[in-house]
Amino acid sequence: MLDKLFRKKSINKILDDAAQGHGDHGGSLHKTLGVRDLTAFGIAAIIGAGIFSTIGKASADGGPAVIFLFIFTAIACSFAAFAYAEFAAMVPVSGSAYTYSYVAFGELVAWIIGWSLIMEYSIGNITVAISWSDYFTGLLSSIRIPAFGIDGIHIPDWATMDYLTAFNGHKHAEALLNAGKSMANLDDATRIANSAWNSAPKIGNFHFVADLPALGIIIFITWLVYRGMKESRNASNAMVVVKLAVILLVLSVGIFYVDTDNWSPFAPNGVSGILKGVSAVFFAYIGFDAISTTAEECRNPQKDLPRGMMWAIIICTILYVAIALVLTGIVKSDTLAVGDPLAFVFDQIDLKLMSGIIAVSAVFAMASVLLVFQMGQPRIWMSMSRDGLLPKSFSKIHPRFKTPSFSTIVVGFVVAVPSLFMNLTIVTDLCSIGTLFAFVLVCAGVLVLQNRPDVQRGKFKIPYVNAKFIVPLIFLVAIAIALTSFKAETTAFITNKTITNEPVKFITSLSDQELEMVKKEITASPVVLQGKNIDAEAYLNSLTPAQYEDFMAKSSISTSKKYESGWSLFKHKIPMWVFLIICLIITYYCMTKNLSLIPVLGLISCLYMMCELGISNWIGFGIWLIVGLIVYFAYGYRNSKLAKVTT
Repeated sequence: MLDKLFRKKSINKILDDAAQGHGDHGGSLHKTLGVRDLTAFGIAAIIGAGIFSTIGKASADGGPAVIFLFIFTAIACSFAAFAYAEFAAMVPVSGSAYTYSYVAFGELVAWIIGWSLIMEYSIGNITVAISWSDYFTGLLSSIRIPAFGIDGIHIPDWATMDYLTAFNGHKHAEALLNAGKSMANLDDATRIANSAWNSAPKIGNFHFVADLPALGIIIFITWLVYRGMKESRNASNAMVVVKLAVILLVLSVGIFYVDTDNWSPFAPNGVSGILKGVSAVFFAYIGFDAISTTAEECRNPQKDLPRGMMWAIIICTILYVAIALVLTGIVKSDTLAVGDPLAFVFDQIDLKLMSGIIAVSAVFAMASVLLVFQMGQPRIWMSMSRDGLLPKSFSKIHPRFKTPSFSTIVVGFVVAVPSLFMNLTIVTDLCSIGTLFAFVLVCAGVLVLQNRPDVQRGKFKIPYVNAKFIVPLIFLVAIAIALTSFKAETTAFITNKTITNEPVKFITSLSDQELEMVKKEITASPVVLQGKNIDAEAYLNSLTPAQYEDFMAKSSISTSKKYESGWSLFKHKIPMWVFLIICLIITYYCMTKNLSLIPVLGLISCLYMMCELGISNWIGFGIWLIVGLIVYFAYGYRNSKLAKVTT
């Protein structure tokens, strides 16, 4: 049984299949891509939500020092890119990490990777589609044409967001309003979500809330990908040119408004503030590996794929660092926690024209990310179908367009329907954890194959540096730093020290009776309050940390609502304990097996970022994998072509 689950494909067999047209549907994909095209695809995938959105929140948390987080993430992705490039040079066919895992680990792990890649490409595209919708609706609302009496084109709120966001926003608004906050003092996101819920058309008690612009862009991108690689390449290249032109314009104009005083302090919230943006910054780099799915369409994949990946990461990192320095130089970093930081910054210095140009380019930037991701997923499914793990129709090649036509249409549905209803935060985290899992296994795959004499090597191979002494030294230095410079944080982590809930979390968890009790306690406090209507959340936020701790200690509300402790706190630390245990295991193998340093560092750094995503995301990912295993044992295990060869 175990032998069948972990049956492996040989590289020679994969290359022979590719040469013979992959069986039932015959024919290969068009070979039209070179280094420039691959680099453009990488830039198209990487420069999207990151530079136009998540860079703002990351900069607000980390200050100008967020540039170090971009550099760290780029290095981690570069380690993974080296591993991808070595595999792509060995196995220059479509399939990306799925195909590589089939060679290194066997069928079951390959299926798990293929299933998790659905999270990266399909669920990642849901994220980008929702973000694109936000920018597009914002752009429409900013259109002013006085001659035609147009003062902004406004799409109803209920048609521009998902059901879950509207519902949660409504409940959150209700809780804060009951706590004494006025509607005008609600944050914009909560107010808009509440408005969407209240104004949505109803079918009985069901509120019809759906993100219609997200649906529209997915339909258009799916049509473009269906039409062919040449069309996709041309569209991608054009959008990349627009994006790069706008970013260079932002840099060339913004640099004259930089005030170096805004760079002090360089790290206002310390190392913890910088690391707070790990998931957001990593999401900015997701997509470079989509280049590897196009291996079968490259003119010279063994040479061009490694170069395309590395050039894309290098160019994008330079741009990210430059943009972060300009943004934090024009305004104070703590003001950048907005959804459109580039446009916001130029609004602050009264350059409205630049804000408009940025808004337009953001729409193109998001569309190009959608294009690359929507192009990657069908090729994963095509590879899985060729191996018999999915039905034959998924590997059908269109006779005229030479694209995986059925898979492309299915991906369109898989992305379009959830984009109407799913929550942005949920899909972002699931996308990140699925991607990091693939990165970890690709790096591990290179380590598994490094000493196998029967493996046919490609033209590109990761430079070998023995990790035997370097990794144990890094591990010991990290422990020393944790026990000295971060002694308090390390002690709190190990002892599972109780933490106090933030004011918003505390207030919104209270029942009506408990809320009234808190208001009475606030009234009895020594601080003089203005007005009769007490805004409990605003009051608690106005207290110093010491005053807030004192208030919570004296409050009669149950301890479970005031503090997080015990199992409810420890469960969030489980991923990090898993990371530390795996680090010990890897250190042991480095010392005994002389592992290669670069893939080891890629594995460790990607696993660290994966563990930063929290236990709830791990649970969601675990449920997703269980569903995938059910599908595998129901269909793939019995229909695998490799099973028919080995029996």
